[in-house]
Amino acid sequence: MDASSLSISIDQPSSLPPYEQLHAAVVEAVRTGRAAPGTKLPTVRALAEQLGLAVNTVAKAYKALEADGVVEGRGRNGTFVAEHGDPAERALQAAAADYAALAKRLGVEASAARSIVAAALDAG
Repeated sequence: MDASSLSISIDQPSSLPPYEQLHAAVVEAVRTGRAAPGTKLPTVRALAEQLGLAVNTVAKAYKALEADGVVEGRGRNGTFVAEHGDPAERALQAAAADYAALAKRLGVEASAARSIVAAALDAG
């Protein structure tokens, strides 16, 4: 995953500090499902390079995101989008992420994949 897949860009002339812009962009990516629970985020160094920011700026945003419960640091393994919601919702989110990955691997269009899920839900 990189900044482009998260739709993150930093508006340098903005009055909002870059770390707050980054924080808001990651929160929005999680809220909209572009970054599902368990998604590994880029390393601090890699994201800083991609966005043209100082490493400390990205680290500050990641620390704030972790304090807010949006992401979780797993030491040397990296930073991941935190699991959220009730256990049933988390299980469905994980299944949906697996299904989406399978659909992409098989070359199935998103609209067709959604139709398949809708038909399965209607049949249930």
